[in-house]
Amino acid sequence: MKRQLILEDGTFFVGEAFGSMEKKMGEVVFNTGMTGYQEILSDPSYCGQIVTMTYPLIGNYGINRDDFESIEPHIHGLIVKEVCDAPSNWRNEMTLDEYLKIKNIPGLAGIDTRKLTRIIRQYGTLKGILCDLDVSVQEAVDYLKSTNLPNDQVKRVSTKSAYASPGRGHRVVLVDFGMKHGILRELNKRNCDVIVLPYNATAEDVLRLNPDGVMLSNGPGDPKDVPEAIQMIQGILGKVPIFGICLGHQLFALACGADTEKMKFGHRGSNHPVKHLATGKVMMTSQNHGYTVNEQSLKQTRLQVTHVALNDGTIEGLRHLDYPAFTVQYHPEASPGPEDANGLFDEFMAMIEQFQKEGDIIHA
Repeated sequence: MKRQLILEDGTFFVGEAFGSMEKKMGEVVFNTGMTGYQEILSDPSYCGQIVTMTYPLIGNYGINRDDFESIEPHIHGLIVKEVCDAPSNWRNEMTLDEYLKIKNIPGLAGIDTRKLTRIIRQYGTLKGILCDLDVSVQEAVDYLKSTNLPNDQVKRVSTKSAYASPGRGHRVVLVDFGMKHGILRELNKRNCDVIVLPYNATAEDVLRLNPDGVMLSNGPGDPKDVPEAIQMIQGILGKVPIFGICLGHQLFALACGADTEKMKFGHRGSNHPVKHLATGKVMMTSQNHGYTVNEQSLKQTRLQVTHVALNDGTIEGLRHLDYPAFTVQYHPEASPGPEDANGLFDEFMAMIEQFQKEGDIIHA
């Protein structure tokens, strides 16, 4: 069957439908990863978005039970050049098409994804709708222009209640703004006693659990749409070590007096070079974000830039000059992507231990 993608600027693409036949609207973005489509589909940070894969063949190793980054996907659509209907992999359990049908996610194949990517790069991310051919392009454009995308993505993807992932090591409170399971896996690997809290947890909720450290997770949307999280971070800053990733990085910056802004088309892929300013070391990173910390706004804060993106010079890491807290814009837990920055979790553990030692000295 045929299906079309209509963009708010009037551009439209006609291709082959796969997955669910439901009509869905979302922000159209692109991801440059060659692999990892299963993790991308299940990454809560893509909530409400229609993702275009720039690599031409997607689905060739199927879907397996192990590579999900959340229980339920929140993506609104997947666009590919060619979808594989006969995957080959020893872990394969179903095709990409079968999975999208089960999860009610529409897919579009057979269009010029290079052209679509160039449009997004030139004009920025655009609203779009995946729909049947009987939908008028002009009617769809009018609808897209008159409809605002929702701003409650974090509320939709965050856990509704607290839960524990027990361990015998450091107690870490993980605030879930749309957490990828990769973050939880890395903390579990270090034997942390993890307690996961919803996005709207207060500073009192966090501190009442007597954590050794607090992790601020990744998540979707504009960080300014989560004011309760900004207040929470301000309430715990200096009282407990903090490590933030992606949206957690942006929320931390806002809590410390900096500002954030929307990027033209964002960073989404598993091949983004990032430079650590203190050592000059360059690492390849996995990224998925549409907002960035404004560099000029840091002048009025006690934050120091630790990492920058080599492609466009945007801020990729911060640390607080007075308190034990650091954040990164990229994903050290990867999934998918390189694991060059995985050691940041060990740095977080070391920061917790140093904070405890200093506390022991003060109270001695």
